[in-house]
Amino acid sequence: MGVDRSRRRFVAASTAFGGAVLAGCISGGDDPAGNGHSNGDGHTATLQPVGDVSFDAVPERVFVAFPQYADMAVALGHGDAVTTLFSTEMSGTTMNKFYDHLPGVSFDWEGLPNPLEGGLRKEQLYELDSDVHFLDPSYVLKHDDWTEDDIDDIASTVGPWIGNFHSGVHSDPADAYADQYEFYTLWELFDRVADVFQERERYAELKAVYDELHDHIASNLPPEDERPTAARVTLGDGQFYTYHLNAPGYWQADTRPLAANDALADRSWSGDWGTVDYETMLDVDPDVILHLWGITSQYSIDNIRDELESHPVGSDLTAVQNDRVVAGGMRYQGPLMNLFQLEMAAKQLYPDEFGAWPGYEPGTPYPDIPEDERLFDRERVATIVRGEF
Repeated sequence: MGVDRSRRRFVAASTAFGGAVLAGCISGGDDPAGNGHSNGDGHTATLQPVGDVSFDAVPERVFVAFPQYADMAVALGHGDAVTTLFSTEMSGTTMNKFYDHLPGVSFDWEGLPNPLEGGLRKEQLYELDSDVHFLDPSYVLKHDDWTEDDIDDIASTVGPWIGNFHSGVHSDPADAYADQYEFYTLWELFDRVADVFQERERYAELKAVYDELHDHIASNLPPEDERPTAARVTLGDGQFYTYHLNAPGYWQADTRPLAANDALADRSWSGDWGTVDYETMLDVDPDVILHLWGITSQYSIDNIRDELESHPVGSDLTAVQNDRVVAGGMRYQGPLMNLFQLEMAAKQLYPDEFGAWPGYEPGTPYPDIPEDERLFDRERVATIVRGEF
């Protein structure tokens, strides 16, 4: 199981684990900025709800569930450290659809186990013997048959937890972490992960690319009353799974900066998503339908369009009639995915301002876009990821 090696590689502590002493160190993790630090004895990353996690070396084996953390690892030059991945084929192929446009960047996902398939198991975590687990323990307590003692045991005998799930849509954490839970943006989360890998320079360079893209989009948006109405949905069996465009949370990191008029803004739901029927969708009748997961292997945007066009109510939707049902990206996006997905959605929503979206052919990489119509420099990003900046 390699417990001695794991204990040698990290020292973790947090108020999150019921006061448990992890490898002989206790820390409250009260740094309001959440920034890590390093010294001659190692380095520390800070992310709630866990708090401070101190490492004596950069992790070489990292447990990943949701692909935003795999994308972060790739962005920071540590993609080879990833040993697991949720929905492996869908996540891995989608990541590489974007990386296809970053020379020298790829992710070897084949053969990685899906750690959430059949439920997260302690035995599997012992076998994987990871240096760090990029998964929110609050998520584990809310979704699996785990106890706080189980969480503590893995942290103290295998490797620490560090992750933040509920920032996705600002949902409620498990009761055990409610008092210290904090919400982060996608790029704030990436900032903390950069501390884990001691890749501050790579993070700063990529953040500069993002800031330039974000500022370019913000400064070129049309007036609010000239923006289209849009709905972010996933087509189900006789219904649509619905998501808000502009709500807080990193799951909206590719739509919120675009500030389109959310056709579903007046609809509310208690969970991470809602549902509406065809008649309700026709009532709100968005100008654009952004089909979540549409660029992944799980869906064919052509089949989605065909299904809507053949439906007696769906065929009346304005977006269907105007050929504005488009493939969206993944909610579980890391920084590299976010750059591409922001560009994609900007072109889909505002072709006059940001250039036309060329469309997406199912099963192919992210489409080629003429260099003078790209919203960020691919080679610049690839150079940063390769560590050649």
